[in-house]
Amino acid sequence: MSQVFSAETHRNMLARIPHCTGREISDWLRTVDEGPALVRFEEKVSWLRHEYDLAYGHAKAIVHEYDLRRAARRLL
Repeated sequence: MSQVFSAETHRNMLARIPHCTGREISDWLRTVDEGPALVRFEEKVSWLRHEYDLAYGHAKAIVHEYDLRRAARRLL
């Protein structure tokens, strides 16, 4: 997993994504989960950018949040 932004910047990016993309974060996380089985962070970012025409920062924030939540689930 890659730390792509400070924690504050990451929260701010996530807050803006629904307005900028028209989709909620939960929808984007489900999209990543149901997408191709890509392993590397940058592969997931690239796939989101090209498949859904997302800005690079938005794609990175979505994948980073996905990775954070997946890691948290493994700890339970």
